[in-house]
Amino acid sequence: MNPIERQIGIVFVPVSDLQKSRDWYCDLLGVPADGDILQDHLYVLPMQGPSLILDSKIFSEDAVFQVPAVALTTANVHAAHKYLKSKSTEVMDIQFDKWFNFKDPDGNLLMICQ
Repeated sequence: MNPIERQIGIVFVPVSDLQKSRDWYCDLLGVPADGDILQDHLYVLPMQGPSLILDSKIFSEDAVFQVPAVALTTANVHAAHKYLKSKSTEVMDIQFDKWFNFKDPDGNLLMICQ
C-alpha cells in the first residue's frame, strides 16, 4: 500500500517581510493577524483545506512564483476581481469569465478561480 496520501497539506509562499505579508494576506482573506510567528520566519494562515504558510527564510528574487502555485476560490469572480483591485495589488483581467491572476506585495503570482 502506498503511504503517500493524494492530498496537498501545505503550500509555502516565499515572502520578504513576514509581518507585512502576514498583515496583507490576513486583510485579503478577512482573518485576524493574531497567530504566532513560528521560528522567526513562518506564519500559518488560517485556511480551509491545505495550509498556506508564509516563509521569509526561503525568499529570494528567484523563488517568487512566476506562475500561479496557489489558486484561491470564489463564488463570484467579478466581485473578487473588484475586491482585489481595491487592495492596490497588481490584478490581471478576468479570463473566460472564470479566473484571474494577481500579485502579492512580493510579486508572487497567485490565482482566483470561480
